[in-house]
Amino acid sequence: MAIPLRIKICGVTTPDDVRACVDAGADAVGINFHPGSRRYVDPAKAMPLVRSIPPLLAGVGVFVDIPTRQMCALAYQLGLHAVQWHGDQPEIEDPFPFSLIAAFRLKDLASLQGIQAYLDRCRAAGWQPGAVLIDAYVEGQMGGTGRTARWELLSDFRPSVPVILAGGLTPENVGDAIRQVRPSAVDVASGVESTPGRKDPEKVRRFIANARQAAAKLEAADLSTN
Repeated sequence: MAIPLRIKICGVTTPDDVRACVDAGADAVGINFHPGSRRYVDPAKAMPLVRSIPPLLAGVGVFVDIPTRQMCALAYQLGLHAVQWHGDQPEIEDPFPFSLIAAFRLKDLASLQGIQAYLDRCRAAGWQPGAVLIDAYVEGQMGGTGRTARWELLSDFRPSVPVILAGGLTPENVGDAIRQVRPSAVDVASGVESTPGRKDPEKVRRFIANARQAAAKLEAADLSTN
């Protein structure tokens, strides 16, 4: 891997969740602003949670079917670092100064073609998202389902922006996922929880440790063959 693996813990709902992620060595946390999620955080009550995020940990706002300008306005008000958009019809609108994580659900090879077409349209408009997040496809749900994505479809997928792998990751399977997909980052929510919306500090710690270990082994193997 050319750059170190990044790890995002999504769906934090309390300052204690954030502290567990910080202590375990996460790179980013996600705050879910989708009312249909079991990890929903009311934007009007989110400031204490955002204040608990230290300056060198990225805070990412997670949104579903929200216009880009509205999403960025809320991110600005709360002082978030990036925005993550889920939906069926992504807008081709530059979210600068925020970095955009564009999320997609992987159903089949046509899904990958759709991601590439989206990136091509963004490039034609003069910008690119910061990354694409690839989640499992579950009918009627945008994420946080605990289902694994189809890793076998991603082993040769190398778009022009970093890939964040999500969908059913756990401390037990994250190493296999990294070895098979070789993503730039991994994203987990339900796989490190004691109950929906409550992170288990030990699961968070094991997830991050196992992910870092798998990434380090891949890097060492790559170096030995060069």
